[in-house]
Amino acid sequence: MLKILGAQIKEFKKASIVTPLFMIGEVIMEMIIPLLMASIIDDGVNAENMQHIYMIGGLMLVTALLSLAFGIGGGVYGAKASGGFARNLRRAMYEKIQTYSFANIDKFSTSGLVTRLTTDVTNVQNAYQMILRMCMRSPISLICAMIMSFLISPRLASIYLVAVLLLGCVLGVIVTSATKHFNQAFPKYDDLNESVQENVSAIRVVKAYVREDYEDEKFKKASGNIYKIFCKAEGIVAWTSPVMNLTVYACIILISWIGAHMIVQGSLSTGNLMSLLTYCMTILMNLMILSMIFVMITMSVASARRICEVLTEEPDLANPEDPVMEVADGSIKFDHVSFSYKKDADTKVLRDINLEIRSGETIGIIGGTGSAKSSLVNLISRLYDVTEGQLLVGGLDVRRYDMEALRNQVAVVLQNNVLFSGTILENLRWGDLEATEEECQRACRLACADEFIQKMPDGYNTYIEQGGTNVSGGQKQRLCIARALLKKPKILILDDSTSAVDTATDARIRKAFAQEIPGTTKLIIAQRISSVEHADRIIVMHEGEIDGFGTHEELLATNEIYRDVYESQTNGNGDFDENGGM
Repeated sequence: MLKILGAQIKEFKKASIVTPLFMIGEVIMEMIIPLLMASIIDDGVNAENMQHIYMIGGLMLVTALLSLAFGIGGGVYGAKASGGFARNLRRAMYEKIQTYSFANIDKFSTSGLVTRLTTDVTNVQNAYQMILRMCMRSPISLICAMIMSFLISPRLASIYLVAVLLLGCVLGVIVTSATKHFNQAFPKYDDLNESVQENVSAIRVVKAYVREDYEDEKFKKASGNIYKIFCKAEGIVAWTSPVMNLTVYACIILISWIGAHMIVQGSLSTGNLMSLLTYCMTILMNLMILSMIFVMITMSVASARRICEVLTEEPDLANPEDPVMEVADGSIKFDHVSFSYKKDADTKVLRDINLEIRSGETIGIIGGTGSAKSSLVNLISRLYDVTEGQLLVGGLDVRRYDMEALRNQVAVVLQNNVLFSGTILENLRWGDLEATEEECQRACRLACADEFIQKMPDGYNTYIEQGGTNVSGGQKQRLCIARALLKKPKILILDDSTSAVDTATDARIRKAFAQEIPGTTKLIIAQRISSVEHADRIIVMHEGEIDGFGTHEELLATNEIYRDVYESQTNGNGDFDENGGM
């Protein structure tokens, strides 16, 4: 884990090395000051030597300024090192997530990934800064103060040693008990983020169904769980303050009592007693700081493990050693293909699919909800790998292609597509970064999107709000179809992507496809038979298997499911799921 995280320090190694050096310098200056103070009292005040007081006072001022400079340097470089470390961690995690297959993403919830990129990285960042600064400063300060105390008076310094051992044991028990609760808190952040994410993204649905009170209660529960855990943990940690104060005051009383007797006996000077009291506070306060650092580091270990899970997750899909960079054509062949989302699953989503599609064909795919229509087409662009059998595109197994080259030739338009904040042109150019405005307009005409874009105040420069909230569902689908067409793909997959447009527009889009992109293989998933009846051939899916494959007329004559659905839809009294689709 340390090796994985340490690799992200990268260009901030210098700052990570300089920070502890600054802290060591600050500690050395702080250790000198009590000695100078003792000299002022013993050799200046008691001896009434003003010249000595001025000289040592000047040295104390210079020492204090140096300590301040070292402290500032440590703070600046520590912030730079920890902030850069956190930046690199987030970047590395984000880039790693981009390489994930759908199967990898399914292992992590969206809210969980957000928590790891935000809260967990912040915890590790804070811990790293504490390690660079306080983990270097506190132990050295404690050890130096203990050494200086023994040099002044071994007898009085023994009081510190006993206090440190007792306080260390007590703080160890407190920290261990608190850590258990802190480790339970971070998974709860996932639940909290999930509640916020769902509520914000689906706010229109929440308001439409007047479910604000339910969502409020759900959030309060998630937030309350974190509150309870932290209350328990902080309640335990709160014991450090009274224990610390008791130890400090006990040490001061004992040192003052014994030290006073030693001064009377002449075995200790007043200045040395003042130095010992200063070292007492330094030792015990640094011990308390170390205990807090230990709590923070222990908390960050849980976060570090969660970050490493993301960084070490190996994508299920990878390019072959010598990948093919060109897709010959849009032909597709399923050769005894079976598929399940989990390798050890007992039930397969797709079972023994045998299918051959010629390049340039228009294929309709119809079936009830849960019949694995989307799973079938997801395999084509290798969003998942087949579990059994072989899937060929352009005459080659999809696993032989470079994944980017393959996906550039397979355009997918989903039912619930995403538009990003930016202008219409910027969204369209996701399909082709180099596309001219004329090419964008042509794609929009094919997708029947040009007509509503021209009516917008700024035309193709109209700004799309986040998630495409300022366009209708049908408009969003047509923009996404145009975006896919700009890829000039060899295979175009429309996954129920015209469900939000009227039948007349749907027919115009299909006609434009037939006339303008005849060489592109088109797979159209739909619930309406009117959307696929003019296709070259139609696949009827049923419970993960192909129940029928042929032309509209052939299926009407031979396939009971297709015939029942056609009759119910043409009579206007049902849809696929209600009639024969199950």
